[in-house]
Amino acid sequence: MDEKFVRKLLSNMKCGICGCQYDSGNIKILGHREDLWFLSVFCPSCKSQGLVAAVVKAEGRCEILTELTEEERRKLSIPVNSDDVIDVHAFLKDFSGDFSSLFTEK
Repeated sequence: MDEKFVRKLLSNMKCGICGCQYDSGNIKILGHREDLWFLSVFCPSCKSQGLVAAVVKAEGRCEILTELTEEERRKLSIPVNSDDVIDVHAFLKDFSGDFSSLFTEK
């Protein structure tokens, strides 16, 4: 795969700190092994730097990696309706923001 193509493809990424899109000139390819590419990125907006490991395939479809069964995937793919939105709104209205206590087993 062409380095110029990979750089252009990954220029669609956004900075995890400020959300600005990376410019292809601020993406440096460090190396690759087959489909696994290692890159260094720099955000001129917030001056942050990062390392990226990306799997870039030339063609074909990528597999979806999941531990869900087909039945679980079907169940979880049900569209959100207005009642769901109202329920989440009511929950968030009084939510303290403490996710640790939310997910700790009692």
